[in-house]
Amino acid sequence: MLKAFLRQKGFRISKTLKFDPPLSHSLFPFSLKFCSTSTSDPHSFAVSYLINNCGFSQESALKVSKHVHFKTSQKPDSVLTLFRNYGFSDSDIHNIVKREPWLLSCNTNKRVLPKFQFLLSRDASTSDIVRIVTGNPRFLKLSFENRIIPAYSLVNRFLQSDKRAIASIICCPSLLSGTCLVPNVKLLVDNGVAHSNLYRILRVNPYVISSTDLGKMVQELRNLGFDPSKSYFGVALLAKISVGKSQWNEKIDTFKRWGWSEETILEAFRRQPNCMLTSNDKINRVMQFWVNQLGWSSSYLVKGPGIFGYSLENWVIPRALVVQYLLSKGLISSSASLVTPFVMSEKLFLKRFVEYFGKEETSQLLKLYQRKMKDEDKRA
Repeated sequence: MLKAFLRQKGFRISKTLKFDPPLSHSLFPFSLKFCSTSTSDPHSFAVSYLINNCGFSQESALKVSKHVHFKTSQKPDSVLTLFRNYGFSDSDIHNIVKREPWLLSCNTNKRVLPKFQFLLSRDASTSDIVRIVTGNPRFLKLSFENRIIPAYSLVNRFLQSDKRAIASIICCPSLLSGTCLVPNVKLLVDNGVAHSNLYRILRVNPYVISSTDLGKMVQELRNLGFDPSKSYFGVALLAKISVGKSQWNEKIDTFKRWGWSEETILEAFRRQPNCMLTSNDKINRVMQFWVNQLGWSSSYLVKGPGIFGYSLENWVIPRALVVQYLLSKGLISSSASLVTPFVMSEKLFLKRFVEYFGKEETSQLLKLYQRKMKDEDKRA
């Protein structure tokens, strides 16, 4: 009877009762004990399935099994097969099932496949789908018609490109599953935020749209004098939300140590909100070079706080050497804005501060500038 049972299940039986197991399409080794498609103890079956097919430990399987409902392997097998066909690894599937165990009991043709097919139709690759789902598998639980399509359409409305929309969703998968997208977009539009700002936010840091504090941040920026219709409002919003309160206060203290007042810091933030995205270490290194090595007042940097966002070695120092040389030769006035040479493009800087002077001076300035650039490239 044992031989007949094993042959029925696909095993090859030798004369010595040794047997080779049939080829399995499961993701994980399948134990003989639980190869049958049903069991008298559904809970025990689920635990065993999770261990043998999804890579769970005994302890984890016991916990997860409380949230799954299947008595046979038919549905969970179809789920694993679908995920595997779309390029999900064993580790991916394990983590997805751990977070959303209900998936093993679902009808894949109704709950999962339409969402995969929709993303593919919007120019997403299978690897894009893997990144989106592993980033936030909860979106598979939501209504395709009532939640997924409207959310995607709203993101695509501002980005005007399936490629850009998919990239933003990969960066912030909660755009498809969170509850903040629609009300937050409405909040920004109602406050006069330009579409160009919404485009910038969705491209650069879509997590802003998922923030539960967005309304508070918008009001704070308005109180500081920021105009929501201007392009810099989007940058300020990114800075305000991206930097935690404790980090924000640390940056304030760092600027204060270099002589900036609260009012000065606010002025710099208004001029270039990105200055608050600079690390404390970078702020200190720029200030150290500007004040201690060049001997210039830190107050000049308030007029051009964008300098904190440039490379100190490859941008600030080479230009500073040129400016120092010009000052020493009296070729530019000491009363001129010292920050101007640091915030202009490379082409304009060369035209106005290197190539503008006589042939001899231009040659000397170019050597000075290019030598420093080459030195930094070698160090890099």
